[in-house]
Amino acid sequence: MQSPGSEVVHGKGWEHFPHEADTGVRGIGSTKEKAFEGAGLALTAVITDPASVSPQEAVAITCQAPDEELLLVDWLNALVYEMATRNMLFSRFNVRFNDHSLHATAWGEPIDVTRHEPAVEVKGATYTELTVKRDEQGRWIAQCVVDV
Repeated sequence: MQSPGSEVVHGKGWEHFPHEADTGVRGIGSTKEKAFEGAGLALTAVITDPASVSPQEAVAITCQAPDEELLLVDWLNALVYEMATRNMLFSRFNVRFNDHSLHATAWGEPIDVTRHEPAVEVKGATYTELTVKRDEQGRWIAQCVVDV
């Protein structure tokens, strides 16, 4: 799904889209799980090239919310929290759903400023342009704007 003005940054699974001073993150996948995993990669890509992050250490993440959109915001904010408190970046994700809860594993490594060259700090996911849905081609789209 490439809308007018969108910027495809990665050909598989995620992209960024412009939004005033902040950045939109979009996960795209054949399943809702893959779309949420892609949104996690798009979040990392706001900060650094995900290919530069080695998936060395696993971190378990669990979120609960009353609907899919709020679950996406909680998921991305949980990743922001884990990045900040563990001083880590993540490059691989495995997301599973159980009713209104998300159970995930994120793999990454401690931030190496010289190697990762972090561009910005993500403060959190917002409700702006928040959507979790299937597009006209049947792909799952999970997106929102993150505050940088």
